[in-house]
Amino acid sequence: MLLTSPSMSSTQIPAHQRKNSLSHSPIIFPVKSMATTDNMKRSGRRAAPMSAVESRVSLVLALAAQTSSLSQRFLTEMVIETAKYVFPSKRFESRSLEEALMSVPDLETVEFKVLSRNDQYEMREVESYYIAETTMPGKYGFDFAGASQSFNVLAEYLFGKNTREKQMEMTTPVFTRRIKSDGEKMDMTTPVITRRVEDREKWKMSFVMPSKYGANLPLPKDSSVTIKEVPKRIIAVVAFSGFVTDEEVERRESSLRDLLNNNPEFRVKEGASVEVAQYNPPFALPFNRRNEIALEVERKQT
Repeated sequence: MLLTSPSMSSTQIPAHQRKNSLSHSPIIFPVKSMATTDNMKRSGRRAAPMSAVESRVSLVLALAAQTSSLSQRFLTEMVIETAKYVFPSKRFESRSLEEALMSVPDLETVEFKVLSRNDQYEMREVESYYIAETTMPGKYGFDFAGASQSFNVLAEYLFGKNTREKQMEMTTPVFTRRIKSDGEKMDMTTPVITRRVEDREKWKMSFVMPSKYGANLPLPKDSSVTIKEVPKRIIAVVAFSGFVTDEEVERRESSLRDLLNNNPEFRVKEGASVEVAQYNPPFALPFNRRNEIALEVERKQT
């Protein structure tokens, strides 16, 4: 720390020393860095103790550096997560211009293998996975109010409303599934699924759970959320863009069933219901959206 002497004026300093002396100035408190302290230790000199002002300045600078580091890390993580939506990945082969324009977020999805494909649909062998499921209110699977309420219930479980208060990663797509009765065994294929109970006009929505947890998933705190395992199966899939409506689903389901009637190897499994997969966030443009309808199938007996 440098101090000017109050007992000696510049006129009292000898001429041969005056040109090398410091001009009269206010007190200066240079901040001592760690490198300076280390150099003093190596040279054998003893570091002078910091004053209260110097200590406060050093503390403020250290806290500022730490805050900057944390903010940078937070912003980096936020950019990485946002990029999964802004710069989506292309996981699917395109059979048409419509499919070529579709995109999906770079999030985990259900593992599957394409067995065959043609201009109308493809056959997939889907691996088993776990889902979190809840019953939707209302009579329809694609009305905004019912879908939003169920989505929020499942999202709360995924992001920490569970017995371990564990935050899990989001997956894709969102599935909507229609079934014939409340007692029917559920088989689904992707992250979020909605299924309808025909006699009661109810639907169920499901999130596919991150695969790294397997069966070791935290239990939900909300009793309306249940955890289930979906077994391995084969499905026929048709992709389409735009917004999903109940009428559009019914039309495409009817068309897919007609096409599968002519398939020489597979047939629609008895009791199978349509599944609707929605891969994109709400802000995606209609022509960039990837939606799929699927029906479970089985091999024909030879």
